[in-house]
Amino acid sequence: MTYQPPVREHLFLLRDVLEIEKHANLPGFSDASMDVVEQILDEAAKFTSEVLAPLNPVGDKQGCHWAADNTVTTPKGFKEAYKALVEGGWPALGAEPEFGGQGLPAVVNLAFSEMSSSANMAFSMYPGLTHGAYSAILNGGSDAQKALYLPKLASGQWGGTMNLTEPHCGTDLGLLRTKAVPQGDGTYRISGQKIWISGGEHDLTENIVHLVLARIEGTPAGTRGISLFIVPKFIPKADGTPGERNNVKCAGLEEKMGIHGNATCVMMHDEATGWLVGEENRGLNLMFVMMNEARLGVGMQGLAQGEAAYQAAAAFAKDRLQGRALTGPKNPDGPADPILVHPDVRRMLMDSRAILEAGRAFLFWTALHGDLAHADPDEAVRQKALDYMGLMTPVLKGYLTDRGFNICSDAMQVHGGSGFTEHFPASQYLRDCRISLIYEGTNGVQALDLVGRKLAANGGRAVMTFFAEVDAFVAANEDDAALKPFVEGLAAVKAQLQDGTFWLMQNGLANPDNAGAASTDYMHLFGITGLAYMWAKMAKVAQGKIAAGDADPFYANKLTVGRYFVERILPNGGAHLAKLKTGAATLMALPDEAF
Repeated sequence: MTYQPPVREHLFLLRDVLEIEKHANLPGFSDASMDVVEQILDEAAKFTSEVLAPLNPVGDKQGCHWAADNTVTTPKGFKEAYKALVEGGWPALGAEPEFGGQGLPAVVNLAFSEMSSSANMAFSMYPGLTHGAYSAILNGGSDAQKALYLPKLASGQWGGTMNLTEPHCGTDLGLLRTKAVPQGDGTYRISGQKIWISGGEHDLTENIVHLVLARIEGTPAGTRGISLFIVPKFIPKADGTPGERNNVKCAGLEEKMGIHGNATCVMMHDEATGWLVGEENRGLNLMFVMMNEARLGVGMQGLAQGEAAYQAAAAFAKDRLQGRALTGPKNPDGPADPILVHPDVRRMLMDSRAILEAGRAFLFWTALHGDLAHADPDEAVRQKALDYMGLMTPVLKGYLTDRGFNICSDAMQVHGGSGFTEHFPASQYLRDCRISLIYEGTNGVQALDLVGRKLAANGGRAVMTFFAEVDAFVAANEDDAALKPFVEGLAAVKAQLQDGTFWLMQNGLANPDNAGAASTDYMHLFGITGLAYMWAKMAKVAQGKIAAGDADPFYANKLTVGRYFVERILPNGGAHLAKLKTGAATLMALPDEAF
């Protein structure tokens, strides 16, 4: 069974749940009528399922190859697929028109990105990181830098990377040693080693634009002295075409558990020519623009791999004959029943689907707020949207990748022994998904960011706004009998999240280890609450369609999966609350030497 992009799910969210046409008066949305969006998604489905998905196992088996001349060759078919991607205009979907982009809302672009990542995660990382580089230069670059780099990054003609990590420092960027020496002509000499650089070298684009964190000589120690530089593989000539080869090269590739089709490089900067982006010592601020976008993208990757794995598992469960149903044969003319009849197999598939459908809604809902943060003329709307983007980004990254990996693991379990072999796709989905829990800040770091920074920002304004929004939804719908289980479930888990929030406020300050010990359970409690809110919103739409006489089974199925979430997944919120409130005492009690 090949991957089938969930276009119907995307249209349901964009048209019926998020109602993006309500924003038709805003830039970008004015060109995103649902007729246009449907055409885009249909074409995206064809491209990702017919061009990218068949290359997924190819990339996994062949991987990328490094040569002694520091060049990297991508797997067979990747170059042709990338050429088709650029010719189709797919990288430019969400880029600004002034730089050659199509200017569509980011939430529409996210739908394409999900399809692309489900079809071929390793391939989709190349344009994904390029768009991150585009965003960083858009936010901090000079007019000249924007004019030179953004059209080529927006189109995908040039690639882009993030150069952060060094052998001795990952999350703690204050330890980085890469140095930048000013040359007096507006350029800097960049020297240092960077590791784990996705797409650092490849044969897909004519140039690669590296965004490099480095420390200018004489600047403060720690994170306060870090600046951001553009270090292109080929230094652009006056006419903007690639010129002289810069002194940055790939010294080798990492041997990885998954995403073999993406080149993960060791990059050597040996007095390479670089240009400062923005102000000196403000590099982390700009890089976080790129990293926050990347973190939402990684949350999407967890969802996307889960979706592909779920589809493969569901198809296998309907086809694989094994045993008889507990209530009597369901396939009496065959030697056995499909394993789909077994409750435990259904449990795994229903768990997956209930998480995926609401997780996608949560991701799209947040992306829509990202669009409003840029485009809405109302300052209050923009402030709320920015607050939500800051608050929800670590939740989506951490929760969706944790759950996405669990879904991939369950998909392998549904496949049984077949899933542990390389004859079926379950193994690749599991291996590829695993990195999403680690890069762009491990999920433990995301949880710490959530409880240590995002909750307290602006006096807790973001989380209190979210609580008020959920309360308003509950109040507006509590008398709707058809929605009762969804509304009551939402109200209950929101109360648990509020309880956990207040506990953190009281106990995290007294002992920071309490906040650290509670952080992961709190992040998961927040994720479950977000999904409960999405299920209530989706159920309201589906129930309204049914009440209006729409017989499409899509809506009845939606309600069935939603009720499963309320009954069998929502109770996990209470367990997370109980665990987080135990604090750090037992967790930290064992002496170091006992480990």
